[in-house]
Amino acid sequence: MMKTTLLAFLLGLVSPVLNAQTSAASQTLPEFNFSESVFAGQMHWLASDYLAGRRTGSVGNEIAAQYIASQLRAYGYQPINGESFFQQVPLLKTAAPKSASLTVGKYDFTTDDNLLIMRGPAAAVEGNVIFANYGWVDAETDHNDYADLDVKGKIVIVRAGIPSDASQQGVFRGVKEKAEMAAAVGALALYEVYTLPFPWSNFKGYFGGERMGLDDGLPSATIPYGFLKPEENFLPDVQQSKKGLKGRAASTGMQVETILSQNVGGVIQGTDSTLKAEYVLMTAHFDHVGVGAQGGGAYTPVDSIFNGARDNAFGTISLLAAARAFSEVRPRRSIIILAVTGEEMGLLGSKHYAENPLVPLEETVFNFNTDGAGYNDTTAISLIGANRTGIDEQVAEGSAAFGLSVISDPSPEQGLYDRSDNVSFSAKGVPSLSFSPGFTEFNDEMMRYYHQVQDNPETINMAYLKKYCQAFTLSARLIADRDVRPVWTAGDKYEAAGKSLYGTKRP
Repeated sequence: MMKTTLLAFLLGLVSPVLNAQTSAASQTLPEFNFSESVFAGQMHWLASDYLAGRRTGSVGNEIAAQYIASQLRAYGYQPINGESFFQQVPLLKTAAPKSASLTVGKYDFTTDDNLLIMRGPAAAVEGNVIFANYGWVDAETDHNDYADLDVKGKIVIVRAGIPSDASQQGVFRGVKEKAEMAAAVGALALYEVYTLPFPWSNFKGYFGGERMGLDDGLPSATIPYGFLKPEENFLPDVQQSKKGLKGRAASTGMQVETILSQNVGGVIQGTDSTLKAEYVLMTAHFDHVGVGAQGGGAYTPVDSIFNGARDNAFGTISLLAAARAFSEVRPRRSIIILAVTGEEMGLLGSKHYAENPLVPLEETVFNFNTDGAGYNDTTAISLIGANRTGIDEQVAEGSAAFGLSVISDPSPEQGLYDRSDNVSFSAKGVPSLSFSPGFTEFNDEMMRYYHQVQDNPETINMAYLKKYCQAFTLSARLIADRDVRPVWTAGDKYEAAGKSLYGTKRP
């Protein structure tokens, strides 16, 4: 009796809309009767040592995928991929060459110190060394750094990034495209001069280790390509040499392995005869970073498993909680539940689904993602992407029903919106955001667990996990039950992509 009175009071404080939708139904909506012990059990399984950090491509990751599929099957969801709950995600696992070197005049570079090979086959070449500005070709802007240069049979040195963007994003774009541009004009090898504003050792440590990317079937770079960290006089000497300094480049070639991982998904039809043709896509990534040196953080012989309780067993459990609740009381719109792999490797699973959707994206009206680095405020949830898609009211109402407030876009300097799986769908035009555990800043409480071996089930506030699952589920229900579909706020950077995707299909 006491709980019912308090719940009615909280609902009445939020708004008449929520009160009308949920107060009378509070005894029957499944999210109001979630069990903390169920979530605790799921947490102790998904973030257990047995799953060994759920690294993409590992046995632990595969076990987690099978577990999620078994839950969706038990809840009565239809398989998302014909008769299968799985979508295969083809990947390439790469590691730096076992050895590589570069000599330019009096300057020597080795992989033990100041050289990082990012792409390319085994090779041993000699030739003059030439500077080619950014080494960039863009037909749309008529920019061609090779237009007045003869680089055939030469080793090419360039600036990092692209002419319009020397930031991290520009550098990453160059990694994808520069080697092919240089090879097309006959270069023997290509190296960028490292200039990003964070330590070379961090950059080299990250990209010099095991990496994964989507296997798009396209050939890899045909020449050695990478980055070097030179002495101060190196670039002026290369630029000023009229004949070109003599150079030698050698590499044993990238270590490449083809692997398969998988997304896991199911679909349940909505109850509204019209709105059920529209789908709300709910996502969470179930992978983490693995064991030992794979994890990228400190570890010991006593504890070397990066369990990933907060990131993102927390979100995976929330996704399954919503899936179960919606199977018991269906929303008006149809629901896609999609647990994605490879987020920690670069949003790979969500990117693959966005490029190969199993339900057309033009029928997918919203992506409600859940992900987070952790929490330092158990009285709240965090909304990453507030005021962008028009659903803030539903999130506030769904959270308040369980005594949680909303923190809008904490730590904006971190660029969190573009760092989780929601952005794979935003880029295609689908209105998207991330629902995350409550935090105010990336302080010591957050960083103590983020990608650390300490992030294990024993440290989780299970009462907060239950409230979080409840708020996530009810917020999603209110969004799926709206009369009008979410849309991008005017002027949002993804608004044009939304108009292109949906055309005349407006709310």
